[in-house]
Amino acid sequence: MKMFRRRREGKTNYRKRLALLKSKKPRIVVRKSNKYVRVQFALYEPHGDRIVASSISSELKKYGWNHSFSNTPSAYLTGYIAGKKALAKGINEGILDIGLHAPRKGARVFAALKGVADSGIQVPYGEDVVPSEDRLYGKHIDESLAEKVEEIKKKIEEEYG
Repeated sequence: MKMFRRRREGKTNYRKRLALLKSKKPRIVVRKSNKYVRVQFALYEPHGDRIVASSISSELKKYGWNHSFSNTPSAYLTGYIAGKKALAKGINEGILDIGLHAPRKGARVFAALKGVADSGIQVPYGEDVVPSEDRLYGKHIDESLAEKVEEIKKKIEEEYG
């Protein structure tokens, strides 16, 4: 039995990928590592996906973020940046691709999705899976973090309009 290499390595679920590609919408690819969260807008092309807009949480440094790059507020802000970049490139809709991540209520991948949606991109999602407003703004970590998130959102808004 022939099996695709990426399937064998446990990196790609081709059934899920095909379902996303059939939508003919740009995929909003959210991947998280131990240190960072990455959000990319990918368009399907026969020879390989083309990344149109991309953002990684370490970019938050230039906006004055000096906290973890892998927590819920940083995932939200990374999604917000990626959404603004995609709007600048003429993309105004997409569909979430979380890959092999287990979809759990309130997960960081859904925080990134909420950031993309708040930036103005049309994305179908259920409100019940998104983390609460308090978690998105970091109030569960520190009360003062909510002000920092608002301040960074304003800076991103100024940069991308």
